[in-house]
Amino acid sequence: MQRNRYEMLTDENLIEELRGGDSAITDFIMNKYKPMVRKKARAMFLLGGENEDLIQEGMIGLFKAIRDYETRQGTSFASFAELCVSRQMYSAIEASQRKKHLPLNSYVSLYEESVEEGKKVPLIDTIEPQEENNPEALYFGKEFTEIFSERLKENLSTLENHVLELHLMGTDYRKIAELLGKSPKAVDNALQRIKSKAQKLLKNELR
Repeated sequence: MQRNRYEMLTDENLIEELRGGDSAITDFIMNKYKPMVRKKARAMFLLGGENEDLIQEGMIGLFKAIRDYETRQGTSFASFAELCVSRQMYSAIEASQRKKHLPLNSYVSLYEESVEEGKKVPLIDTIEPQEENNPEALYFGKEFTEIFSERLKENLSTLENHVLELHLMGTDYRKIAELLGKSPKAVDNALQRIKSKAQKLLKNELR
């Protein structure tokens, strides 16, 4: 079985094969390190985070580690993954403690790229204003966008913020669902709610 072969390889060799096109390795590594994520979530729960939220944050951090790790950097994947997971969780806890009324998530910029019809475009460009011919609605200064992003974040649930962050990373529905322990349908529904909330908020901001 493929899994048995994976278990005989080092993490570094697995990453090399992943870069070579064996996408199934991502699932193998995610499952392999999930106990580590859960252990860290239990420990950081004492610092003020919600356990389930921290697990989701940790899985996002692990996914980023798989995406960003380079074997030539001289650090083992295990160490790099632990660092990425811890950093993601700490950032979430700090954000939560700074603004208790906000969902537990890290900042997501609307200038980050999303995938729209096969092309990478800023998320803000995927939110269509109701009045397309209104010059004010067609121009978004950086200051306005940052304010809009913060207000949108306040209106999203913890799950929606997690889904949005992974979506902006170019992650497909099924992978997002697996990372967050949700069904693909739940992820799709979350994305639809995000878009609806963004459009509603945008309409109110431009009045």
